[in-house]
Amino acid sequence: MKKNADQLSRRTFLEKSSALLMSAASLGAATLAAEDPRPARPLDPARKVRLGVVGGGFGASFPWREHPNCIVHAVSDLRPDRRDHLMKTYQCGRAYESLERLLLDPEIEAVALFTGAPDHARHAIAILDAGKHCLCAVPAALDLEDCQALVEAKRRSGRRYMMAETSYYRFDAIAARDLYREGKFGEIFYSEVEYYHPLDDAERRYYYYHEGKRTWRYGYPPMLYPTHSTGFLVGVTRERLAAVSCLGWGNPELKEYYPGNAYQNPFNAQVAIFQTDKGHISRCNVIFDGTEHGERAQWFGTRLSYFMAGSSGQPFRIAGKEAPDWKEAPRFWERLPEPLRRDSGHGGSHPFIAHEFIAALVEDREPAVDLYESLAMTAPGIAAHQSALRGGEQMKVPSFDPKS
Repeated sequence: MKKNADQLSRRTFLEKSSALLMSAASLGAATLAAEDPRPARPLDPARKVRLGVVGGGFGASFPWREHPNCIVHAVSDLRPDRRDHLMKTYQCGRAYESLERLLLDPEIEAVALFTGAPDHARHAIAILDAGKHCLCAVPAALDLEDCQALVEAKRRSGRRYMMAETSYYRFDAIAARDLYREGKFGEIFYSEVEYYHPLDDAERRYYYYHEGKRTWRYGYPPMLYPTHSTGFLVGVTRERLAAVSCLGWGNPELKEYYPGNAYQNPFNAQVAIFQTDKGHISRCNVIFDGTEHGERAQWFGTRLSYFMAGSSGQPFRIAGKEAPDWKEAPRFWERLPEPLRRDSGHGGSHPFIAHEFIAALVEDREPAVDLYESLAMTAPGIAAHQSALRGGEQMKVPSFDPKS
């Protein structure tokens, strides 16, 4: 890790919260995030975004090459095997051994960043400071200091930042967002948002070690990877999670990893109760144990409720007088350029993420999941983890919104 675990300590959290709230409030009015176009708006065919792709794992799963307004100009990864994989995936002949080298290329306008979570903030700041736009894998940051540093970097650079949150573009989330904008829910007073990624012994060896050394995933705190859950509420209603009480559990059979890790983290399962800035309630789970994988949400409204199907067998259901007659969520492919209308992972979300980032740059606007939406999904998990370390004590969630 690039930081001492003490920087995520209770004292640091408590001391920084008030100062960060005041600093964020001084930034002025935020640019409104774009609405989902329906159908896809035509983009200027002459405008091409020259993109650098960094990170040959998850970064190789996006349809950049198929987007009519995108050129993959260069790729980068510290590992030669992953550089080669990126070059083959995107049929790109230019590769750099590091992000730092890639950022020196004057032809690159934007960077899609898929490095390890502890490096996201540092790398994103370097991209912005290099005068390039940034799409960043989740989460945006691991501590409040880096959240604030991202705000300051965006202010300095004037570049666009988008977080590649897959939950925002799962079909059920798009459907729920549409229904919410149309007023069909009434008031969403309660939600349940979940992300489960259990690891068996083989997966732990794969994710936790590389060439005999621990990776950043070794003992990683679940609530520092919150956005696949929080994105289901923030990304539907634009509410802010304002206060939290969180409990954690550590599997006694996994003492090797918990708390014997660089994060001093004792938990591999965390459950939080949030209160939003509108007084609503959200139960949020992030669990790296058990038997079921998946991301799922339930939204309870005064006039309509929506239940996503779940990996453990929960059925899809919409209930209410104004509920549409759906057996499952619509697929929404018409909102994408035709070459992108195919599933490429995480519930069909990857083409939507790629298109929104490129479209935002072509149209010279903020992306839907801009920096402030990204921090509204990320910072609640930082607060929740601190709450769990304090036995469930209720804590405020700092806001980084300029309008706060």
